[in-house]
Amino acid sequence: QVQLVESGGGLVQAGGSLRLSCTASGRAFSNYAMGWFRQAPGKEREFVGRISWSGGSTYYADSVKGRFTISRDNAKNWVSLQMNSLRPEDTAVYYCAASTIQTSSRNGYMYWGMGTQVTVSS
Repeated sequence: QVQLVESGGGLVQAGGSLRLSCTASGRAFSNYAMGWFRQAPGKEREFVGRISWSGGSTYYADSVKGRFTISRDNAKNWVSLQMNSLRPEDTAVYYCAASTIQTSSRNGYMYWGMGTQVTVSS
């Protein structure tokens, strides 16, 4: 079992930045690839980005590429999502998730946090 807790959400103006954190407890964190997803009201949960077990490889959705950056620290059981140049359409609940494979499909993730709200005002 892996327990995930997100933090760092909030209200920010368009063009601003936020950094989300996800802290893990339980089984060896470095055994898992980590992903970030988001869900806006009335929409399906969508892939934002992912990072490999070691942190050496990342992959992003086109909608956030060049604006968002994922990093991890396996010694601290922590993964972050740095969000820059935020837009109103980035407003959503953001979730971190853990997977034993590298995938962009939410079905591939077996552990999820409860989410943190990000609201971007125009």
